[in-house]
Amino acid sequence: MVSLPEAIQTALAPAPVGPYNQAVKAGDLLFCSGQIALDPSTALMVGGGDVEAETRQVLANLEAVLAAAGCTTRHVVRTTVFLVDLADFAAVNQIYAEHFGAGVSPARACVEVAGLPKGARVEIDCIALLSSP
Repeated sequence: MVSLPEAIQTALAPAPVGPYNQAVKAGDLLFCSGQIALDPSTALMVGGGDVEAETRQVLANLEAVLAAAGCTTRHVVRTTVFLVDLADFAAVNQIYAEHFGAGVSPARACVEVAGLPKGARVEIDCIALLSSP
């Protein structure tokens, strides 16, 4: 019997800015919605346009959502990085490697986009394997 999807929510990551969940458990997988650099306590953008500060907040938000489902970055199998400017690739990649560089790094796509919500410069989503009980 297949279980219905289950929503994951945590106050340690920003509330969604639209009609979606922070993450959804489906079978043995966790699908995390894209995170931008919103401070979870104020819902304001962090970094003032500094892509490095934004990336650190994005990854902190993503890690909070993963933790709410009992996962860590080690469980992540796929990410997508959205950048408003591919010139930011090296800076984002360096910070990304601090979080995903140990062991088996997830498969990844990185794409340049025309814009992101709230004027963000970077957004990251992921798919993770759920940890064993």
